[in-house]
Amino acid sequence: MLITHSAQRTANAQRKLYSACFAISAVGVFLVVSVIPAAAIDKEQRQLMADVRMLQEQNQQLQNVLGSIVEAIKAVNTRIDDQAKVTGKATADQKLAIDNLTNTVREIREKLDDNNVRLGSLNQEVEALRQGLQQLNARPGAPDAAAAEAGTSPGPGAPGRSDTGTAPASVPTPAIVLGTSPQKLYDEALADYAIAQWDLAIAGFEAVIKYFPRSERAADAQAYIGHSYLQAGKNDKAVEAYETAIRNYPSAPALPEAYYKKGVALRALKRPDEAREAFEFVVKTYPDSFAASLAKQGLAQLGPPARKN
Repeated sequence: MLITHSAQRTANAQRKLYSACFAISAVGVFLVVSVIPAAAIDKEQRQLMADVRMLQEQNQQLQNVLGSIVEAIKAVNTRIDDQAKVTGKATADQKLAIDNLTNTVREIREKLDDNNVRLGSLNQEVEALRQGLQQLNARPGAPDAAAAEAGTSPGPGAPGRSDTGTAPASVPTPAIVLGTSPQKLYDEALADYAIAQWDLAIAGFEAVIKYFPRSERAADAQAYIGHSYLQAGKNDKAVEAYETAIRNYPSAPALPEAYYKKGVALRALKRPDEAREAFEFVVKTYPDSFAASLAKQGLAQLGPPARKN
């Protein structure tokens, strides 16, 4: 019995020992299993931390580069602003210079126009002097005048002196003063027209045409002869004067008004068909002129043309 109990105790002790060893083995395995993942995790964490540090360093480098780029952009913007200011100032200076040049050119053009006007007046005055000298040379009795200035008298049979010894007839006074320009003569006639001195105005305008037939004022003078006759109530003379202006100066600026007033004179002469023809010609040929507007009113006053049977 004692042996049996001892064997049992020994067996129990062995079983406990086996259980303890198993437990120790299990704990060791657990510890080993537990230690291995922990080490692996720690290694991954260290790797991650290293990667994070690397990323932080790269981020810092990128920030530094970005800061450099920002500074460079600021410098470029500053240069652009400075260049824009310089360019703007240069543009303003150029614009000012161009404006000054434009004003100078305009002043020069105005002076040239004034000079052209003055040259035209001088040419007219020179032409007037030339024609006046020609008239003086063509007058009868010129040798007598030269002889009188020299203190001698012409001999018998000389022009302007009779054989009986009588004094020659007096030389008629020229119609215009020597050196009078066509513009001056025209202005004087126009002044007479403005104060309703129709006969004086007609005489003045006729003098312009007579002494300066190629003058720029000749066409206007002929038209104003018609205007003067029309104002004086001499409608037949007005029609003749307008027809002369139309015939002799076909491209003159005064023609639209000449045609219209010719129609007015014809209407006053109870010649409605001819008046209508003159009005219609103005409307058709010079549609944009003021005379065309007046001609339309004249046509309205004449009414529709009479029907022919």
